[in-house]
Parts: sequence; C-alpha cells; structure tokens
Amino acid sequence: MSRTLSSTMLQTLYKQNTGEVVLILITIDHDDLVSPIRVTSDAIDTVSNSNTFVAFPFEIVLPDEPEGTKSPRATIRVSNVDRTIADTLRSISSAPTMTLQVVLGSDPDTVEVEWPGFKLRNVQITDLSIQGELDLDDFILEPYPADIYTPSTFPGLF
Repeated sequence: MSRTLSSTMLQTLYKQNTGEVVLILITIDHDDLVSPIRVTSDAIDTVSNSNTFVAFPFEIVLPDEPEGTKSPRATIRVSNVDRTIADTLRSISSAPTMTLQVVLGSDPDTVEVEWPGFKLRNVQITDLSIQGELDLDDFILEPYPADIYTPSTFPGLF
C-alpha cells in the first residue's frame, strides 16, 4: 500500500543527517480506562492536536502492510520501570485498543501516517519490560454474506 507523505517528511527520511525528529505517538484506550494513555517516543512530552503525549521509553516495530489477505501486525516493548502501564493492563478486562501515529517534531499536529484500531495481544510482563503484539481483527475470516437468505429471515425476497 502506498502512502502520501509530506515533502518535509520525505526529505527527513532521505537525508543522511537532519535536525528534524520523527516521532511515534501511541494512544492506548479501553472502555475500563478513565482517559486514554498517550506516550511519545521523544525524550520530552509532545502536544499533538491538543493531546499531551508523555515521554516514555518504548521500542516498536511498525506494522508491515502485506498485500493480499494478511492484516498488518506490529510488535512493541515498553519499559516497565514506572509500572503505570503494567498496572493498567492488569486492571482491564480485555485487550486495549492502540493507535499509532507518525509525526514530525517540528509539526506534531500533522499526522503523516496513522494506524488505528490495533489490539494489544499476547502480552508478557516482566520486571523490566512489557512486550506484546499489535494486530487488527482479521475481517477476511468473517463469513460473507453474514446472513442466510431464507423465507423466514427475508420474506420480501420470496
């Protein structure tokens, strides 16, 4: 899948040395949470579209975008030094939803790339880190059509 990136982002990605910073913003949300958890890959807090993303150490392998039937997948490892995210993950009843965004440090309000709707699954929590896989619900495995056309369910067809 091709993406349209701004000229500033393209120049930043192609330059050998640049003063520009590419940031990853992560929003963790769940119905059991009072407010979403927002973290940034930057060493300082980042404000993007009126939301404050807290500086928090993490490593992420951004989603691949395979052609065909597979849905994108990513992996994440977060430092567990603070214990806030580990405690939150233990307190919720199901997989949280995560949104990944890529922005430039000079223009954090312009989202260059966004992957919404990922579910955090296969979480492993240790004393030092939290690791998990991010994937989307695979709609290709859903039955199609969803209904069976019978006289009792669709009498207007018969």
